[in-house]
Amino acid sequence: MSTYTNANALSNLTLGKATNYCSQYNPELLQAVPRSLNRDSLGLTANNLPFTGEDVWYGYELSWLNDKGKPVVAVAEFSFPCTSPSIVESKSFKLYLNSFNQTQFPSWQSVESALRKDLSATAGASAEVKLFPVDNCPALSLSTDTALCIDDLDIEINQYQLAPDILKNAGEQEGNNVAEYLVCHLLKSNCLITNQPDWASVYIKYQGKQICHETLLKYLISFRQHNEFHEQCVERIFCDIKRFCHMESLTVFARYTRRGGLDINPFRSTTEIKAPKLRTLRQ
Repeated sequence: MSTYTNANALSNLTLGKATNYCSQYNPELLQAVPRSLNRDSLGLTANNLPFTGEDVWYGYELSWLNDKGKPVVAVAEFSFPCTSPSIVESKSFKLYLNSFNQTQFPSWQSVESALRKDLSATAGASAEVKLFPVDNCPALSLSTDTALCIDDLDIEINQYQLAPDILKNAGEQEGNNVAEYLVCHLLKSNCLITNQPDWASVYIKYQGKQICHETLLKYLISFRQHNEFHEQCVERIFCDIKRFCHMESLTVFARYTRRGGLDINPFRSTTEIKAPKLRTLRQ
C-alpha cells in the first residue's frame, strides 16, 4: 500500500488527476493520508487526542462476480477508529472498490475479509467492514431525529472564510448548565485538493453553558469557502467549540452527502466511541 508521512505527499495522490479505472481486484490502488496533516495545526498528537470516535463510510456501488461469473451487488459499511494513523484517501477508495467489479469471489465473506484486510493495512489500524443486501441495510433507513435545527435563525452573514474567533464568548451565556442536541444542515466546505464542494449536516450534542445559537450558526457557515477533508473539518469544529466554549461534554457528528458512491461520516466525542445509526434525506 502507498503511505504518506508529510504534507508534500499530497501531491502524489490520485485525487484531482486523470486516472484509468481498473476492474480487476487491486489493493495497491489504495492510498493513505496521515491524520497528522491537520492535527498538527490543531496542536493534537496521537497521545493527547481530546476525543474518541470513528469515521463511518457507506459504499453504495460495490459489486463483484460470484464463482459462476454472476454479478453480486451490496451496500458496505466501513468504520475506521479516529486513532488510526491515516485516513483512506477517498478517490483511491473509489478506484479500489471499482476493481472488484470483474473479479470472482467465492462468497460474501471472502469479499468482506479482503476489504477488511486491505483497508486496515492502509489506515494502519483495524477497520470494521459489514456488507448488506441493497434492499436490507437497517443502518441506512431514513430516521427521525430529535436534534433542534438552528438553520432558520434570522441572522446576517458576511463571513465565508473560516473564522474560529466568531466563537469567542459564544459559551458565556448566563444561567445554569444545559444539555442540548443541535443540528445544522448548512455546512459546506471544499475538498482540500480539487476544490469540489462537500455538503453535510452537522450534529452537535453538548453539556455546559448554553452556546449562543446565532454565533454557532455563523461559525459553521464560515466553513463555506474553507478547504479541508471531511474528517479534518469535523475535528476542527470539535476543537474550536471545545476551546472557546469549555464544554463539560461534547460530541460532533457530520453526515456528508455521497460522492462517487461513497459518503463519509466523521464522529468525535468526549463521551462516546461509536457513531449513531443515523441517515438523513440528502444521503
